[in-house]
Amino acid sequence: MSESIVNVTCPTCSKTVQWSIRSPFRPFCSKHCQLVDFGEWMKEERCISSDVQITDDDRV
Repeated sequence: MSESIVNVTCPTCSKTVQWSIRSPFRPFCSKHCQLVDFGEWMKEERCISSDVQITDDDRV
C-alpha cells in the first residue's frame, strides 16, 4: 500500500516540509525553527485565544 505525500508549511520560516517519519521536526523544517517557535511561546509572544481572563492570582 502506498502512502500519499502530504506537504505542510513550516510555521516559522514557511518552507515546505513533507509530513512523514523522515521529517523528525514536523511541522517544522529544522530543529532551529522548532526552537525559535518554542522560544516565542516561552516569552508569551504566542498564545491560544480564550474568552476566559486569567489573572496573576490564578497562575500556579
